Amino acid sequence: MSISPAQESYSQTHRDMLLAIARRALHAAVIRKTFLAEALADGTFPRSGGAFVTLHRRGRLRGCVGQFAMDLPLAQIVAYCATAAACDDPRFRAVEPREFDEIEIEISVVSDAIKLQPDRIEIGRHGLIVTNGVRRGVLLPHVAVRYKWTTTRFLQETCAKAGLDRNAWALPNTRIEAFTAEVFSESEKRLAENVLLKEPQPNEDAATKRSYSSST
Repeated sequence: MSISPAQESYSQTHRDMLLAIARRALHAAVIRKTFLAEALADGTFPRSGGAFVTLHRRGRLRGCVGQFAMDLPLAQIVAYCATAAACDDPRFRAVEPREFDEIEIEISVVSDAIKLQPDRIEIGRHGLIVTNGVRRGVLLPHVAVRYKWTTTRFLQETCAKAGLDRNAWALPNTRIEAFTAEVFSESEKRLAENVLLKEPQPNEDAATKRSYSSST
């Protein structure tokens, strides 16, 4: 069974809207100390298997929370995860108001997860979920690429994330699932905007004079 991409059809407009929702949710949580209460558009975005919101500050991880929730609107999932990444990631203290302007937001929209054999895992394409009993660990696809892990190392690190023995992935009662993700961020959006601003504008006079085409 193959895994469908995490809705590769997300347009730049969709991405901008989701990043704006995450930023508003972050502002509500960090500055106003409340949850984003304004209406979030339902049915605006293509279907997904859920989403993760990752926060960075000065290039370092500052929080990351995800939710696999196919029955909830994507906008609602993104708002929840942005709030939780800022306030409820147990690895970090809550984001403080003085940090708000330095926080970079990255969103990973994920596909449905399916059971997959270890020899079918593709580094750079698949994220992993390892479950054994009540313990579950999740790592996004680009984590393995960033650290140049092999498939075995990726499985081991996902087990460690779950609080399991590093080789628990090989146990018969351990479930291995894989998913794909479409990743976009505020920093990428700014970079694209800067490139557009720097592109040379066409010369109006020259454009007016070009009234013919040539094959030479």
